[in-house]
Amino acid sequence: MEGLRLLPRRAQDFGSAGYWERFFRERGERAFEWYGEWGELREPLERYLRPRDSILVVGCGNSEMSEQLYDDGYQSIVNVDISEMVIKQMGERSAHLRPKMSYLVMDVLQMDFPDGCFQVVLDKGTLDALLTDGEEATLARAEKMFAEIGRVLQFGGRYLCVSLAQVHVLKAAVEYFSKEGWMVRIHQASGKEATTSEGRFALPVFVYVMTKMKPVPGSASRILELCAEKHDKPVRFSSLEHLIEAVKERQQYALLRSQLSKNPGMGDVSLDLCSQDGGHARYTLHVVHCPAVKVSRDNRFAIFIVPQGRETEWLFGTEEGRKQLAASAGFRRLVTVALHWDQHYESMEAIQAELSEKVMELAPPGLQAQQKVPFLSVGGDIGIRTVQHRDTSSLSGEYIIEDVKGDDARYFRHLIFLSNRNVVQSEARLSSGAPCKGNKKSKKKKKAASSDAVKPTEASTSLSIDKSYLCCAHHRAMVAGLCLLKNPERLPEVPIQVLVIGLGGGSLPLFIHDYFLQSTVEVVEIDPAILEVATRWFGFSVGDRLKVHIADGLAYVSSLAAEAPSSYDAIMFDVDSKDSAVGMSCPPPAFVERPFLQKVRALLKTEGVFILNLVCRDAKLRETVLAALKEAFPLLYARRIEGEVNEILFCQQQSRRKLPPAELRASARVLEKALQQPSRAWDSTYILADMLEAVQLV
Repeated sequence: MEGLRLLPRRAQDFGSAGYWERFFRERGERAFEWYGEWGELREPLERYLRPRDSILVVGCGNSEMSEQLYDDGYQSIVNVDISEMVIKQMGERSAHLRPKMSYLVMDVLQMDFPDGCFQVVLDKGTLDALLTDGEEATLARAEKMFAEIGRVLQFGGRYLCVSLAQVHVLKAAVEYFSKEGWMVRIHQASGKEATTSEGRFALPVFVYVMTKMKPVPGSASRILELCAEKHDKPVRFSSLEHLIEAVKERQQYALLRSQLSKNPGMGDVSLDLCSQDGGHARYTLHVVHCPAVKVSRDNRFAIFIVPQGRETEWLFGTEEGRKQLAASAGFRRLVTVALHWDQHYESMEAIQAELSEKVMELAPPGLQAQQKVPFLSVGGDIGIRTVQHRDTSSLSGEYIIEDVKGDDARYFRHLIFLSNRNVVQSEARLSSGAPCKGNKKSKKKKKAASSDAVKPTEASTSLSIDKSYLCCAHHRAMVAGLCLLKNPERLPEVPIQVLVIGLGGGSLPLFIHDYFLQSTVEVVEIDPAILEVATRWFGFSVGDRLKVHIADGLAYVSSLAAEAPSSYDAIMFDVDSKDSAVGMSCPPPAFVERPFLQKVRALLKTEGVFILNLVCRDAKLRETVLAALKEAFPLLYARRIEGEVNEILFCQQQSRRKLPPAELRASARVLEKALQQPSRAWDSTYILADMLEAVQLV
């Protein structure tokens, strides 16, 4: 409790000579070290110190750092402090052992030294103690200190300030010295937590290196840099705000490590590791704790490299999936590592070498320093990802088309919106056949697009879209739901009218067109760029029975409900929301409001079916949606997709046609059998009717 008693009642007292007199009187001769000793801070500081330098230590207190510096060969040192007691004590202690070092009573806000008499000013905690808040009077005192430091330093001299880098402290220091034309560089001190003689903080220590430069007339450029790691090159920032944000990220990372150390069983934790060149996210790490695993010496910690392009799969892309992965791998703590699409990776060995030091910072407490930590993956490699195309839609934003290698050496094509890069918007399986690099466009457009494309691999360009395979489980469920129509055994051969809101890659409407041979499918898609993507990259094409309307789905349905009621046997909504603030990402809320659902009902034939893909993480909002659906459609079935957040809702107007779930599944089997014709390819790796296995009446 002694450390607590020594703290002042008011932060402002840190700047009071009377407080420090009491502090050192009560403390006695025992050294008080702010933020660590010379041995802990040596690495960043000694880069900017030379044995011949004349060094001024401001606010020296009774720290042993000056003595340790002297003993290491830096002997031209002057120490100042406002406490007469501590200056007398320290001067007497070093008088005979360190005769070239002096101690003077002096206020750093008004020093007696002549201009330009020091090469280095060293400050360990003094600025933090003085600049206790961002109030105007406090900032004025700090600026007096900065002005005095600038006055006594020579050109080329360095102000080395050891600090916790609280935002108001960092901002004040960097703003002042950068405006004066000084070069500013911030070092993190070896990633260690801050210490005092009384204990350890969770926050890291930083060293500000402010180098006094000769003013250049007409120059307004500022040099702002950060060295976050011991051997890293400095990263330069264009603004003070960006520099502060980068420092805050380092502080948050330190707090995360501290929490993981104190609470090893905390929930799923994620963070990004960024590249040095440009600061773009290079790896996404998830720290997973699996209490079900019995701890032994060899299963406490492991790293799992997620193969490229598979980071969105349930096993790797959800908290529940990662817990299952950790349990099946048999490790108490597992760090999964996702690789980013816009980064290049040489090999598993190169990734391991790059990550080894950093991931060990996330190891559980007590892990032996020399213990070998295994790096795991699927099949022992990092997978294959080829970005075939990159472009921007005025409505949907930036997107990419990528080909990835999945299980059993099969390739899959993904459409991903970079505004939500953790979700595959559309997916198709590639199969042997005609090359599928992308359908031809006009020469002018093709030239514009090719500049963004990455050279595709030979393997994926020799493949074509497999139109017989529905990659998405929710699409399989939506197709299976058509068994709710009358006489499912005859559906492939009878005319049905289907309206689909939301195109994506086009696999759902294309499958219905290809396997329901007399169907007429109309698709409404608001974004013309998505139609181009589906046509060029996912094998989609319009025809007599398959048409696309570029329109707002809300306006289209509203207009058609008034003009042509009872037009469709089936209406399907598979449309995403661009508003990430709402707890429902599919569909947009306006599509499930009561007035609009009445228009959907009006468009549907009496015995038709309305099928909705719902992605809603907000339980209350989901209940509101279900209530609105029940009001418009008395008969409502629900099917949650295992391992996903999707829920498929099957809605009908006539409750008298209610089928028990068992009969509904039987009807789905009848439909599936009818769809399997010798003349058409059929994928047998999944059973379509199984998608209604867990269906429930709402």
